[in-house]
Amino acid sequence: MSEKTYSQRVAVTDKAKAVIDQLREKHGDLMFHQSGGCCDGSAPMCFAVGEFMVGSRDILLGSIHGCEFYMAPGQFEYWKNTHLTIDVTEGRGASFSLEIPLGLRFMTVSRLFTDEELENLIVAKPKDS
Repeated sequence: MSEKTYSQRVAVTDKAKAVIDQLREKHGDLMFHQSGGCCDGSAPMCFAVGEFMVGSRDILLGSIHGCEFYMAPGQFEYWKNTHLTIDVTEGRGASFSLEIPLGLRFMTVSRLFTDEELENLIVAKPKDS
């Protein structure tokens, strides 16, 4: 009997991993929250652990390069059938994310899950469940 393989909800590019490593050296342990609005648009935001208050209902999507990755529950409803890949690009965004002073910005590239991936998704649940 073969072991079931689960589909990840979020991934990270090698280029973004290198930036995460650089930020981790300076700031210690990191976490991400997929922003859903206003000034920063809809961008993945990187914070030192403890510098951003994750809500009790925020959804833990998984981990990228050793960093937990969260999303607000309302936004998750729109993105729940979507695989996210975190990448990085040049340019400064209007955000509090740690990479901004480097002249870089994390970005989310999305695609719909395949039917097979949907059947095998890791369950995403609220932080406090």
